[in-house]
Amino acid sequence: MTTTRLDTTTRLDVDSDQLGRDLVALVLTVVELLRQLMERQAIRRIDQGDLTDGQVDEIGTTLMLLDERMAELCEQHGVRPEDLNLDLGPLGSLLPRD
Repeated sequence: MTTTRLDTTTRLDVDSDQLGRDLVALVLTVVELLRQLMERQAIRRIDQGDLTDGQVDEIGTTLMLLDERMAELCEQHGVRPEDLNLDLGPLGSLLPRD
C-alpha cells in the first residue's frame, strides 16, 4: 500500500492589497443589490398607492443619497460601478442592467 503525502511546504501567494480590493468590491456588490431591491420595492409601493406623499419624498431622498454614497465608496476604493455586476454564467448577470 502506498501513502501519498501532501507537500505542506507549498505556500499560496496572496496579494493582500488585491484581496482587500476584492473584498470591498464584494461588499459593495451586495449593498448595490440591496439598494436596487429596495428601490424596486419602493416603486411597487408607490404604484400601489401604499405610501403618503411625505413617505414618497422621504424614500426618494434616501435612495438618491444612498446612490450618491455608493458612487463615493466606489471612487474611494477604486471600484468601477460596472465591476459590481457579477457574471453568473448561464444565469446572466447578478444586477439587472439599467
